[in-house]
Amino acid sequence: MKAYIFPGQGSQFEGMGKDLYEQSEIARNLFDQANEILGYRITEVMFEGSAEDLKATKITQPAVFLHSIAKAKMAGNDFQPDAVAGHSLGEFSALVAAGAMSFEDGLRLVQQRALAMQKACEMTESTMAAVLGLEDAVVEQICASIDEVVVPANYNCPGQLVISGTVKGIEEAVKKCQEAGAAKAVVLQVGGAFHSPLMQPAKENLQAAIEATNIRKPSCPVYQNVTAMPETNPEKIKQNLIDQLTGPVRWTQTMQNMIADGVSSFIEVGGTGKVLRGFVLRVDRKMPTDTL
Repeated sequence: MKAYIFPGQGSQFEGMGKDLYEQSEIARNLFDQANEILGYRITEVMFEGSAEDLKATKITQPAVFLHSIAKAKMAGNDFQPDAVAGHSLGEFSALVAAGAMSFEDGLRLVQQRALAMQKACEMTESTMAAVLGLEDAVVEQICASIDEVVVPANYNCPGQLVISGTVKGIEEAVKKCQEAGAAKAVVLQVGGAFHSPLMQPAKENLQAAIEATNIRKPSCPVYQNVTAMPETNPEKIKQNLIDQLTGPVRWTQTMQNMIADGVSSFIEVGGTGKVLRGFVLRVDRKMPTDTL
């Protein structure tokens, strides 16, 4: 069984998509369509912008989504997944690639999601931190012991957990993780506390848009972030997408469940092509991985 996995924010790079635009009519049409839907030329930022330009949430999310979908569409009939999954934002790419929603609807939702998340970030001083080298249970206990909003946000791979919360809470959690023997605990340069209760305003903003979107049964199971389980029911897919904004990305558990269900190779679609493959190998170092 072959699984295709789709990266999220953080897998952008300068010049992303320029080669695809120049080489492929399929990519060119998608990129031109995206400029029209978004109401600005995202291609200019993707092809010519600096790393700093690309880092803004409202640019990063549609750019990474667009890059992944172009790669999947360019593969044509060779794109035959037995299962798909996407990390955070990448879940939208996975759903479009598996035929659960149209490219246009996916891009509109991603744009609205990015703007809603950016707005929620501006409402509370918040951040995230990466913790390496501690058991998940230890990090969970530390988060629970702090009298501020601090929660596990991204279970990326065994020994790597990203936490999310208020600036004060995260600083306290980093200190406690270091004291508990973490190999590394460091505050990240991000816009705010993604995948935490502090994203509730964004969740409320996006809920109606997701509920109004036509989601069909995908061509293969989609393993979703909040449950780490395969899903094909359109209504459940919608609910999991809504809950994803304030819930954790259970990527470690997703990879473990996909492997247990018979997935025998993983192909990363879009972005740098390295981030998620690295996580897979931390779960099973013998697992064949590739990039599209």
